[in-house]
Amino acid sequence: MRSSPRRTSRVETDVFADLAELCSKPGYAHALAYICHRDNFVTYDKEIKPKDMQKSFLSERLIRTEVNTLIGLMVKHEIDFSLPDPATMQKYVDQTYLLMDELHAAIGAPMFAGITDITSEQPLANRSHGAFLREPIFYGGESAYSFQYRDFATEKYEKDDDWLRRNVGFSIKNATAVIRAIGERQNVNVMAAWKAMPPNDPASWTILPGFYLNSDELATASGVQLEEVCAVLAAFTLKDRNAEFSNASAFNSISATPLLPLPDGRVLLFQFYSIAEALYESPFYWMGADNTYKSTAFKHRGEFTESFTAARLTKIFGAINVQRNIDIFQGKNKIGEVDVLVNYGDRLIVVQAKSKRLTLESRKGNDGQLRDDFQKAIADSYSQALLCAKHLLSGTGILKNCDGTKVTFAWQPKEIFIFNVVADHYPALSFQTSQFLQPEVSQKIRPPFVMDVFLLDAMTEMLETPIRLLSYVNQRVVLADRLHITHELVALSFHLKQNLWLSSEYDSAHLGDDISLDLDVAMTARRDGIPGQRTPEGILTRFNGTAFERLVAQIEQRSDPATIELGFLLLSLGEETCRHIDKAINEITVRSKADGSIHDFTVSIGEAGEGICLHCNPSSEDKAAARLSAHCYARKYTERAGKWFGLCLNPDESIRMGLVLDFPWTHSDEMDIHTASMRQAKGMNTRVSNIQWPRSKIGRNDPCPCGSGLKYKKCHLNFQS
Repeated sequence: MRSSPRRTSRVETDVFADLAELCSKPGYAHALAYICHRDNFVTYDKEIKPKDMQKSFLSERLIRTEVNTLIGLMVKHEIDFSLPDPATMQKYVDQTYLLMDELHAAIGAPMFAGITDITSEQPLANRSHGAFLREPIFYGGESAYSFQYRDFATEKYEKDDDWLRRNVGFSIKNATAVIRAIGERQNVNVMAAWKAMPPNDPASWTILPGFYLNSDELATASGVQLEEVCAVLAAFTLKDRNAEFSNASAFNSISATPLLPLPDGRVLLFQFYSIAEALYESPFYWMGADNTYKSTAFKHRGEFTESFTAARLTKIFGAINVQRNIDIFQGKNKIGEVDVLVNYGDRLIVVQAKSKRLTLESRKGNDGQLRDDFQKAIADSYSQALLCAKHLLSGTGILKNCDGTKVTFAWQPKEIFIFNVVADHYPALSFQTSQFLQPEVSQKIRPPFVMDVFLLDAMTEMLETPIRLLSYVNQRVVLADRLHITHELVALSFHLKQNLWLSSEYDSAHLGDDISLDLDVAMTARRDGIPGQRTPEGILTRFNGTAFERLVAQIEQRSDPATIELGFLLLSLGEETCRHIDKAINEITVRSKADGSIHDFTVSIGEAGEGICLHCNPSSEDKAAARLSAHCYARKYTERAGKWFGLCLNPDESIRMGLVLDFPWTHSDEMDIHTASMRQAKGMNTRVSNIQWPRSKIGRNDPCPCGSGLKYKKCHLNFQS
């Protein structure tokens, strides 16, 4: 996303007219090629690192929508490919950046004025208006990676393959292979053009030939027959003068057909991202123009959204826990339908998948159309999901899958997550959701998580277990009103680096787009095979090889409610607290292994109103369970906590048993007497505890290592069997 530009007194139409004139200048294509190379290409040595991608987030660079605007204006006239002299080239480049900055200021004027006008009684009153939203829609960050557009196109159109072969002359699989080859060849060609520039002859310098492509080299690189390669290129080659492109929000033919024809039969492509996106989006419009096939195309599009979502969630939760098209009945009446239902322990995910997208009128800032688009794409979907969630909690409906089989749950649902998934990039989706959607939230129904298929793919790629995925979702929806981002990949990357948790002392947090760098590198390495770190340094790597990680791994293998609850708590803790727990597990298991005695550790999470007791107890099952339960009840009461966990470990660190006490704290005279010597733990009123476990043997008169402040004989020793 572009940062806020300098203010301008000029109106948008005047700036746009000046840009149109500049783009029609002789040889402007060479300046545009330079800009694309400067702003879109990343170089690296041996393996790509986040710092290599940092330049992509510089405030002065042009983003893809801005470059497409320049291309769209340039093609309105016959392109003059003559090479300008260096001074003229530099002038073109300088004027481009200045005018694009002015255009940004003009488009964003309603929003910037609304935010900064402190004299207004309601400075943000108009932020849901179309004029206000034009800026985040046009300048917001991309929610999808180019390789996602490229690779998901095969899944999206696999059922339409016959139509594509008959009407445009290629299969979606081969089209994807050609697009992949275009990306590979463009990288090679641009590098070759760069190296070919004579070092002592600046007047001949141009990077433009690096953006030329020919069908023969693409056939060789892709392994697709030349005839079919030519059909792919023809389908995405510009065929008009872009006459409708009259302002920045108008239809730009470059978005659908980004290849520009050259006189010698080759094509020119300035941005690979554009053709990857066109591969994913354009075929649907081709099919929509065929009245005999339109309904089938719409049907397949909806099925893709559901099947894609189900497949990604099945990867995490397993096929047995993920079902599609679940109907809810009261008697013989169908009262709801869940597109995808996930059951994990006593947690449910209700998914409603939609294939609606933001229309052109909305991009222009049409208030009514913006709200109508959002209603159809998100709000209606959320209302359906909420209705289903309420029936699932109340137990008033009977659930049946598509073959009529009754669906039942092993546990009464305790918490329901709502996913509203859209199939396409929906500009400024997070921002629009915060403006237009007013969710109904209860203790058991979490706020909705509105996302596109691209975010769902990234989440399930990086958070590969049910506990990790649900823990992130839980933290993300809790912060929905306090976290300000341009797109969801930023929040996910932040979470991978340092856990998505925000102290209650902060009202809100603004995360910059460059926070996504680590995730960008990891996804690129995994999907494009480029050398780089496949897992960002952070929550997935910080505890490698530790007892804490081994404990979490054991919990991730279970799906009973108690361990799910504990997993959520452990994954939400700060690093220092996790380090203390890791140290404690090592201490109590080593000690128990050495002396055969009971050893334990307690941590209270004051801000969360929760706590954990870890026991290593070699006693019999009954005695160990009784001691664990007694101590957890006492500690929960003393700490006045709403929830308390107990976990009994074997000396080899394996989980023996566990419990969760989840009920409101109430005063009890009997418990006051029972816990009279167990004062509240000290130094535990924050997310980061201060517990230190002693290395020497604990004496009866030593301070108890649970942190209560009492002597050991008056605290934990009282609960020994």
